[in-house]
Formats: sequence, C-alpha cells, structure tokens
Amino acid sequence: MVTKLPGFSDIVDDSQTTFRALLNALSYPGKQQEININLTPPSDLNIGSAAACLTMLDLETKVWLSSDFDGDVKAWLLFHTGCSFTDNSQLADFAIIKNINSIPNFENFNSGTAEEPEKSTTLFVQGLDLESGEKVILTGPGILAETTISIPGLPEFFWSEWETNVKNYPLGIDIFFFVKNTVIGLPRTTKISKY
Repeated sequence: MVTKLPGFSDIVDDSQTTFRALLNALSYPGKQQEININLTPPSDLNIGSAAACLTMLDLETKVWLSSDFDGDVKAWLLFHTGCSFTDNSQLADFAIIKNINSIPNFENFNSGTAEEPEKSTTLFVQGLDLESGEKVILTGPGILAETTISIPGLPEFFWSEWETNVKNYPLGIDIFFFVKNTVIGLPRTTKISKY
C-alpha cells in the first residue's frame, strides 16, 4: 500500500529544510534552491514537490490535483497531511500539477480578494528540467538587476497570462516549479520580458 511509504524521516528538520528552500525560492525568484532530504514519495511525485506538500499541507488546506495523477498520490497526501481535496480548482489553497505542459489557464484558480490577497491558490508544478526552455528575463523584488530562467514545456499561453497576473498585484497566484529535489519560485511580483 502506498500509505506505507514513509513521510519525512525527521519531521522537524526535514520540514524546516523544505520550508527554508520554499521561502528562499519566493524571496529570490528564478534562483534554484535545493531541498536536501531523504524521501521516498509515490512515483507520480518528485522529491521536491512531495516535500513541499508534506510541509505546507495540513488539516485546514484544500488541495486540487491535476487529473493525470494516480490514486496513490491522493492516498499518500491524505495519510501524511490530513488535507482535504476539491474538484473545484477555484476553492483550492494549493494546486498540484503533475506535468508542466498541462498547467490550466490561470483563471481556473483563485487570485484572492482585495481584502485577502493571500487567500489565492499556490501552484506546485512538476517539470523535467529547469534549463532547456525559452529564455525569459525576470525582474522585481528579490532580484538584483535581472536574472534569466529557461523552463521547458510551459503551455503557449503561460507567459502572457503571467504578465496579466503581475498587473493584477496584489491579487494573483504564486508558482513553484519542481524538478527532482530542486525548486524555483515565481511570485506574483516578478515581471518578465522575453530574452
């Protein structure tokens, strides 16, 4: 049974290590952060996204899973975090997306309200690598001058919708991209321009 797959081997240290990597990923957009822990998640989750789920999900969080995940992921997350699941992505605190090329349009997610912009959906997106895609220049808070990322497999609409996401600040979604045990953060404050 997949629920027999262990979670963190050291809950305190591993969750602190993961949280620090996630915080740094949003604080320094586009800069790769490593999540150096031992973890054996279900086959549909990579180490980074699994660690992020174990750290950020709990009894009070609602999670939307992309439909290409198998049932093992849902069972494992429920067993280890107690989170609840929703089929309505607008109601989700977190959206976990198995394949980067299947990211839904941003309008499918909650961008928060003027009173509570922090109530928006955060996306955890799994990718294949972080270096072989179209080069995009990032600027904004946490970036000294500018930095470049090149994430492959993004849907055609992604960067145009991201520009709209930034314009709607303080509303908007934040995104984490995970490859193996590495994460890159893309907060709603980060502006982009094509290379």
